[in-house]
Amino acid sequence: MRITVTGATGYVGSQLVPQLVARGDDVTVLSRDARRARDRLGVPAVAWDPTREPAPVEALEGRDVVVHLAGEAVSQRWNDAVRAKIRDSREVGTNRLVEGMAAAEDRPRLVCASACAFYGPHGTEVVDESSPAGRDWLADVCVRWERAADGAAQLGVGVVKVRTGIALDAQYGVLESMLLPFKLGVGGPLAGGRQYVPWIHRADLIGMYVAIIDAPDFSGPVNASAPLPVTNREFSKALGRALHRPAVVPVPGLTAKLMVGDVAKYAITGVRMVPGRADELNYVFRYPEIDAAMADVLA
Repeated sequence: MRITVTGATGYVGSQLVPQLVARGDDVTVLSRDARRARDRLGVPAVAWDPTREPAPVEALEGRDVVVHLAGEAVSQRWNDAVRAKIRDSREVGTNRLVEGMAAAEDRPRLVCASACAFYGPHGTEVVDESSPAGRDWLADVCVRWERAADGAAQLGVGVVKVRTGIALDAQYGVLESMLLPFKLGVGGPLAGGRQYVPWIHRADLIGMYVAIIDAPDFSGPVNASAPLPVTNREFSKALGRALHRPAVVPVPGLTAKLMVGDVAKYAITGVRMVPGRADELNYVFRYPEIDAAMADVLA
């Protein structure tokens, strides 16, 4: 297949691109720093600043799929300037991508990243792709992001929006930030531990993207998370078991906020998200249960 990827040097892209290349796909990436992306990934790269200009037509014309992963990191301290970057990199950047697609004659399908934050906090309620959007700030960012992606549907192409849960990886994200206190024997559940964690093993996250790329008639939202979400308490216990450390020291909400900033709110409130449409992709999870997934990423 002929595939273009934005945000290819980020967490998902840096794993997805090598898998696509290994199976023989023709991959081109769009990047602010095309030389760095080309050197790092070993594939053709085209320069593009997604907040300033439409995506270059030559990187989109005649492609089968464009996978849009570009966006400012959410896991950082938020202030007004950071919030603007988080929002604009997604909403404006996606609009600019669609503008580039509109200028092409033979247009690709669009597979656009999104996030579990789309739904906002839901307590113990099970949330699938039919559930409504939340009303908090990050949910609004996701709504704007997906609305921009849906603009491609007006061009007559399929659009998929991948609402991603928390990726399990010892060198990335939430799990990486939890490792040190757990290894020191002072880790435990956040803010009581009753909130649900929509987690997914890194291999299944990339596997779902590949399955979506290979399903030309699939469109709409899809939840990229394991079929068995767990509470934060269960998540912490599984981490403790994998590390052979106790997981009994509770972390108050205020302490969590001081550790990871405003984004801690989403770890504290949680959402019980399930992949309701994974069966439509015939996707079989390699790691549906938290203990096996945790043991693998920490091996």
